[in-house]
Amino acid sequence: MSAMSMFFTTNPTVTFAFAGQDRRARKPVRQPPGADSREPIELLVYGGQESVSGSVEISVPSGKKIDHLGVKIEMIGQVELYQERGNATKMTGLVRELESAGTMTGTKTYPFEFNAEKCFETYAGLNVRLRWFVRVTVSRNYNGTFVKEQDFAVQNVQSAATQALAAEAPAQPIKMEVGIEECLHIEFEYDRSKYHLKDVILGKIYFLLVRIKIKHMELAVIRRESAGSPPNMYNESENITKYELMDGAPVKGECVPIRLFLSPLDLTPTYRMVHNIFSVKYYLNLVLVDEEDRRYFKQQEVTFWRKGDEAGSVSEEAQARSL
Repeated sequence: MSAMSMFFTTNPTVTFAFAGQDRRARKPVRQPPGADSREPIELLVYGGQESVSGSVEISVPSGKKIDHLGVKIEMIGQVELYQERGNATKMTGLVRELESAGTMTGTKTYPFEFNAEKCFETYAGLNVRLRWFVRVTVSRNYNGTFVKEQDFAVQNVQSAATQALAAEAPAQPIKMEVGIEECLHIEFEYDRSKYHLKDVILGKIYFLLVRIKIKHMELAVIRRESAGSPPNMYNESENITKYELMDGAPVKGECVPIRLFLSPLDLTPTYRMVHNIFSVKYYLNLVLVDEEDRRYFKQQEVTFWRKGDEAGSVSEEAQARSL
């Protein structure tokens, strides 16, 4: 028998319990590529100003013991690029010592509480994710370090006044005329350029000149993600939804209304250079398709934000009151 086979690693069982978790709102979050399951994972939701508290139970199997160099718990916020695994950028990291060096046996429960502003929201995209999680680490001088993590989600709500102050410009209606010379001329209008995530986009499309045979017209919401920095910049777009505005050929002078409900869609707020690593922008893509399946389109950027009170509460009741 080799010397190595005489050693067997004993790992503890770690269980996290967040304060009030049965009453706290949850949200599905897309898992990264390579995860065991492609199904979204349900995470507890915290506001950016809320403390994260609870307890962690650490249990050693009966009749076993673990000699360690210390046990700590951390709350971490970090950005991870999927193409650069193992090279996460930490934004926030708070540490609490649970045990100094010694021997661990049986079961012990430790309370924890972290009070820190969480400026950036949880995001899970195509090339990047922004994670918030609590991590327990048991350091050992042999058999390696044991680590257990539990993710949670952060959502930062804003009042309309706060959003207006933070915005680059006031939310004005969008009016544009587009077309093809002597063939097609349309004027489209959206009621605003900034919407909260439970809002309704209203608009109109006027056909001023129609000399091509239009088959149908559709409107799509596109999410455009930019992650990394040159020369390693990753840009991806995905259609969040697409619906048909019109079926059949329009005539000169016709007006087609737009009414798009955002509440059922999988949207996030607009992110502009989060920690200088990634941005997420949204576009309304108006597409006309003629009888030869040629596509004519016009994109317009819009800003999405999360409506709420200044306190940053994201409970289901608070969200309902904010609408």
